[in-house]
Amino acid sequence: MKVIRLKYIYFAFAFFFLWACSTKKNNFATRNFQALNTEYNVLYNGGVALDKGMAEVNANYSDDFWEILPIERMQPQPEESKSDENTAKSKNPNFERAEDKATKAIQKRSMNIGGYERNPQIDEAYLMLGKARYYEYRYLPALEAFNYILYKYPTSNNVYQAKVWREKINIKMDNEVLAIKNLKKSLKDTRLNGKDLADIQAVLAEGYIKINALDSAVTCIKVAKKETKVNEEKARYAFILGQLYENLQYKDSAFAAFQEVIDLKRKAPKSYTIYAHIKQAGQFDVEKGDTLAFHKKFDKFIEDIENKPHLDVLYHQKGKFYEAKKNEKQAILFYNKSNKTQPKNTYLTASNYRNIATIYYSKQNFHSAKKYFDSTLVVLKPTHREYKPLNKKRNTLVDVVKYLDICNAADSIVQISKMSEAEKTKYFKTYITQLKTKDSLKAKAELDKQTAAKLALDTKQNDFTSIDDTKKQPMQAQPIAAVKGDVFQSTFYYYNAVTVAQGKIEFQKKWGTFDLVDNWKWAKKTTSSDTQDVSDVADTPDKSDEGKALDAKESNPQYTTAFYLEKLPKNQKVIDSLQIEANDARFKVGELFKESLKESALATSTFETLLRNNPQAKLILPTYYNLYQLYAGTNTEKATYYKEKIISEFPNSRYAAMLTHTNAKQTEVDADTEFNLLYKQVEEGQFREAYVAIQPLIKKYDGDELNAKFDMLNAKIEARLFGVEAYKKALQKVVKEYPKNEEAKRAATILASEIPQLEAFNFGKPSRTYNLVFVTSYPNEATHKQLLQKLSKFVNDSGNKELFVSNDIYDLDKNCIVIHGFITDDLAKASYAYLKLQKEYKIKDEAYVISNEDYKVIHVKKNLETLILKK
Repeated sequence: MKVIRLKYIYFAFAFFFLWACSTKKNNFATRNFQALNTEYNVLYNGGVALDKGMAEVNANYSDDFWEILPIERMQPQPEESKSDENTAKSKNPNFERAEDKATKAIQKRSMNIGGYERNPQIDEAYLMLGKARYYEYRYLPALEAFNYILYKYPTSNNVYQAKVWREKINIKMDNEVLAIKNLKKSLKDTRLNGKDLADIQAVLAEGYIKINALDSAVTCIKVAKKETKVNEEKARYAFILGQLYENLQYKDSAFAAFQEVIDLKRKAPKSYTIYAHIKQAGQFDVEKGDTLAFHKKFDKFIEDIENKPHLDVLYHQKGKFYEAKKNEKQAILFYNKSNKTQPKNTYLTASNYRNIATIYYSKQNFHSAKKYFDSTLVVLKPTHREYKPLNKKRNTLVDVVKYLDICNAADSIVQISKMSEAEKTKYFKTYITQLKTKDSLKAKAELDKQTAAKLALDTKQNDFTSIDDTKKQPMQAQPIAAVKGDVFQSTFYYYNAVTVAQGKIEFQKKWGTFDLVDNWKWAKKTTSSDTQDVSDVADTPDKSDEGKALDAKESNPQYTTAFYLEKLPKNQKVIDSLQIEANDARFKVGELFKESLKESALATSTFETLLRNNPQAKLILPTYYNLYQLYAGTNTEKATYYKEKIISEFPNSRYAAMLTHTNAKQTEVDADTEFNLLYKQVEEGQFREAYVAIQPLIKKYDGDELNAKFDMLNAKIEARLFGVEAYKKALQKVVKEYPKNEEAKRAATILASEIPQLEAFNFGKPSRTYNLVFVTSYPNEATHKQLLQKLSKFVNDSGNKELFVSNDIYDLDKNCIVIHGFITDDLAKASYAYLKLQKEYKIKDEAYVISNEDYKVIHVKKNLETLILKK
């Protein structure tokens, strides 16, 4: 009887299950069964996958605390996803699984009956679907899912969350204004509270930050911080609030906001707490603040093992503290310590290099400053706001370093050349002694390094020796000296060539140079007149392997005074040219300090040094005027002094006219007249004549801003005569020497747009026409008149209207007489053969068949010889 009852019960349960599984019937059983199955089966698994994916996003995301933090921890959209959002592959399989589960719930559990959804869990499925697509950067499909909730489920408890995620997408797609408008509408609902209100205010703050309305963002983020119950969000919002106050210059409010983060203690992630301390330390007054407490606090942070991942920023902050205290040595030490920890944040690395470069720059160590600016720009992203100004400063320092090296080298050579022979010998002996010591120490360091490597290798080999080996042999004594040929020498003094060399140097420093005789201490010292300098002679008694190595070391030509004396210039004209070169470089450095780097003190010092070094006449007037401008407003007496020198020594100059306010434009009119004559020559194609005429004018106006337009015209002339490389160098000169002029702006535009296109010209591009080219020496009007007449006659007789003859400039020495317009190279070759064989032409000049595209290349790059060799 019981068995029969059980059968009926099972049958009834199976019937109820099948009846409840239907998605086409709207009743209590089907609605609740489908909702239960959707929530605790499909959506549960999808939610687990979505949570895992979001956890991985948070784990892989690295906050940039140097910029205002985004509300949401999410990596920027990858470039490959931007190209085609609909086909972009998921970067995280968890999001793909979540999307699959949400799609399955919608497809198999939806109860759309009579135009209404009867399964109360389907809106959850759409919300999950939108989130999964959002984290895959598929913003348009995600937007579609969130909009479906808003349109189809207006009474759902997920409406506000759908609005939040929809506006997140609008912000990601740079529709910040629309997002702000929609969110402000949502805030009118008085029922908003808790998480929904916190999320809407947070996303609204993100929109305001995007459009730089920071005051409005502050109001929103304060509400979000108050309403959220999640400690991580509370800490993040408090930190963002502090950053907003920082940008608004509300230092006290920023300090208080960061203190809120600190007060959360372990409820807040460690990174927020550390950076909150860093931000507060940035407001520390090094003059009035308690420096002892500051050191104690940060030393405690550094010693705490939990803070090991944050040592980079802690060392960086100590470096900033020492830099503010003007303790540059300690500052550089801590900046380098910070970089040795290999920071994950590239901006922190760049900041360390930038700060070190700034320290060296302030100490006028421009070589080191340039190197560290180079390192900064390697690490810093080109899109960062600091990149362009730093790159500009680095490029200026490149020129400063180049010109300073020219000055130092020339000044040193000139100074030594003026010494007597005895002074020169003494100078180089001192230098050689220092060089030997330096080389010996370097060799010893290398030897120690090799010895340590061998010891480490021996230790490693011993580690592999079996401890169970019972047949070990007793340890044998090692020889004192190294085996011959082995790089590892003995440390015993007399068997080590390096220490022997050092000993000899120290002996000579202490006792001087003696002959190799008995009672050497009481013997007469060897002088330069008695024998050669010890630096010029190798020791001969010791002929062991170590002794031979020492002999080779002593015979190095760089250890002889003759090596350096022979390199000194003997001709006074060479010395004078070096001095002229140094003065030119000094003038350019002064202009760079004045115009590009805005270093008035350095510019003044450089120009005054130039005047003390007998500059050539063309540099005196512009130097006076630069000094007048530098002193104007700071030192009236000095400014007046240079003004009077300009007026008295150069009364007819443009500068004098400007200072006396008389006929100030006369020089400009004269320059304009000369420029217009040259420009007319260029327009008429007289490039060679214009090139010859413009050179004295460039010298005439050297140092004057009027020269910018002459240099610009000269660039155009050189482009036609010498090709794109000469054109590029001439334009770069204009940009560097006249940074404020309009010509410099035009030159920079050409360098950025036209030059790369010209440099891309190469042989081998397909061409529709071919040319027959005769290369002739210039001038060729008389010598090749007959050739031109024959070619013109050939073109006229051919009856081909596409053919024509030209006599083109190639460079200063050559022209190209060309028949243009052959449709194939074979036709051009056949025509050349006809011109050589036909008795009415009998042309003996050599010609080349060159495609029209290649003909353009040889004029742009002036590489005709390369093309001829290929043929």
